[in-house]
Formats: sequence, C-alpha cells, structure tokens
Amino acid sequence: MLLKNLAYEQFEMMGSDRNGAEPSAVVIKLMLGFWATEFLMSTSLWVLLGVNPLNYLPIKVGVSLLSLLLTFVLTWILVSVRTSSIISKIFLSFPMSILAALAATSVDFALFHAIDPAVAVEYDRENFCYTLFYGISLFLGWSCFFIAHMYNLEARAHQQRSAISREEALNAKVQALHYQINPHFLFNTLNSIVGLIEEGASKHASLMVISLSSFLRKMLELDPLRDLTLSEELALEAEYLMIEQERFSDRMSVSLQIPPDLGDALVPSLILQPLIENAIKHGLRCSTGFLKITITAAQNGEALALSVDNVTQTPMQFGGAARSGLGIGLANVEQRIRARFPQMGSLIAGPVSPTHFRALLTMPLRTAKRGDLAGPHLDGRPRST
Repeated sequence: MLLKNLAYEQFEMMGSDRNGAEPSAVVIKLMLGFWATEFLMSTSLWVLLGVNPLNYLPIKVGVSLLSLLLTFVLTWILVSVRTSSIISKIFLSFPMSILAALAATSVDFALFHAIDPAVAVEYDRENFCYTLFYGISLFLGWSCFFIAHMYNLEARAHQQRSAISREEALNAKVQALHYQINPHFLFNTLNSIVGLIEEGASKHASLMVISLSSFLRKMLELDPLRDLTLSEELALEAEYLMIEQERFSDRMSVSLQIPPDLGDALVPSLILQPLIENAIKHGLRCSTGFLKITITAAQNGEALALSVDNVTQTPMQFGGAARSGLGIGLANVEQRIRARFPQMGSLIAGPVSPTHFRALLTMPLRTAKRGDLAGPHLDGRPRST
C-alpha cells in the first residue's frame, strides 16, 4: 500500500494522467516485469552451470525483492528531479546505480554466507565484484529505460497540448471568419431593401424584411463550428434566395443539380451563401439581361465538389480585376475552407467564358451518420425557381 501511495504522489507528475492511476500502474508493472525477467534469466543461468536453482532460491528471492525496492527508490528520485535535463538525470543515474548495486550485492553476499546453500560455487571477492558490476548494469539499464519512458510521456503530453492549442486556434479562426460574413451579407440585403423602398415596392420590401428576419433567426441558431448536411445547407440558401428574388425575380432564375446520394454529405455551415451572393451581386451588376444561376454538387473520388455558376445573356464586365476572388465574401470562404481542410480544401473562382462565371469549392467528402447531427431542425427543401 505504501508503494502504491508513493507511486500515486510522484508518478502522476510525469504528465500522462493527472489522477496518477495510469502512470503508477504502468511504472510498477514495468519494474515487476524487469526484475521478473532478470530472475528467470539468472535461474536459467544456474541451470546451465549445473546448479540446482532451488538451493539458491531463498537468497535469490530476497535479493530480488530488495532490488525491486531499490529500483523504486531510484525511480522516485528521478521523478523528483523531473525539472532537470536528460543529461543531468543520466549522470545522476551512475552514482545511484553504483550505490544500489553495492547494497544489493552486499546483502546477497551476507545471505549466501549466512544460509550457506549447497551449491558448488565459492562466493569470494572475485565473484562479489562480478555480481557488483552485474548489478550496476541492471540498475543503470533500468534508469536509462525509465528516463526514456518518462521523456516519451512528456513528449506525448506536449504533442497533445499542442494539438489542442492548434485546434482551439483553428476553431477561433473559423468562427471569426464565419461571423465576418454575416455583416457583409446583412449590408447587401439592407441595400436591396432600400432599393425596393426607393422603387416604391413597399409590399415587396415588407416581404423581404420578413424573409430576412426568418433567415437571420436561423443563422443565429447555427453553431458556426457544427457542420450541416448539404440538404440543410441548401434549405438555408433557399431562404436567402427567396430574399433576393423578391427584388430580382424578373432577372434571375436558380436551378439545383444535386444527386440524391449527396444530400447527407457534410459541409461547413453557410459555406455556400457567400458564393451564391457573389453570383447574384456580380452577375446582375456586371451584365444586362437575364441571369441563370446553377448550384451543382458532384463526387470526385474522395472529394466533394460544389460549384455555383452564373450565366448571363451578355458578356460580364469585370473591370480591371482578373479574378473576382478578391471580395470579402469569397476571400473569407477561401480562408475558411483552407483553415478547415488544409490538405484538400480549395476555392477556385473565375470566368469560364465572357458570359459564364464559376466558383468551385472542393473539400473532403464526409457523410453524416444517423443521429450524429444536433441543432435546430430546418424544415423545407431547396427548390428550383
């Protein structure tokens, strides 16, 4: 019990588990396994020398128990000086191993002559020195092994802390980018409402305010760090498209090309909204005539490809910009998807032809399992208009 209590107090400080149960249990098992292995090897050596190991068994058991206790004391000291460098601990292990081996060998020598076992081996000074150096090698070997084990635990703990820190930083960045999109969208929508009021379309403006209120309520209920299924994402985008169609119903249409088996694919919440907003805003501003927007989903191997295409009747005038990915909305989406999926996340946006602009979003294909999704229930399905 004392051994376990000391292990609980000291070995928990190695950083593996703050309750101390796992480190103490592992270290004690390692010590028991170490000396049990040595006991079996020594016994096998006696057999090879033609000596009956039973004659020497009482002495060997006593010395092994003492060695186990000395090993625990040596380990306790190494843990106590955990702030020291690994070189300092190795140098400290040398004198401690010599002292421990000297104590164990002296007891072994005293017990051998006190019990005088019936073995045809003379325990003289030469054998005493041999046993002493053998013991030093054992205690020093254990010390080096334990130092390596201890630093391995510390390295793993540091790696876990670093991973947690990186994840927290990534979550904070994604959340900041998510909330940066909302004011940008709200600003554009309020401009549309003002435009309706200036045109004298008060009824349409009222409907647009109601749609905006419903959309914002659902956005505020969303957790920016929780993924949505593609079906849920498109249901939200249908709310946004209803807002825009209150003003531009005579100039635009929207169609969806979503395979049914991709409806459960997971996507970051509101990841498509800035792409659709960009298609509407620049498609109508940079051209005249009718605008057709197509939202497409496809599986490319292990990747999910989402594209938003806007096709106009007349060539779009982009001014001096060679790429429309410089706006706040697309820039935020690009940063967000690269932060979330560094290996496979990308956004490519640009003109396909003078009348065709495409924003292509790529991410790993992940499918929601039943019961995995939590959060507000979103009624309705995206519709074509």
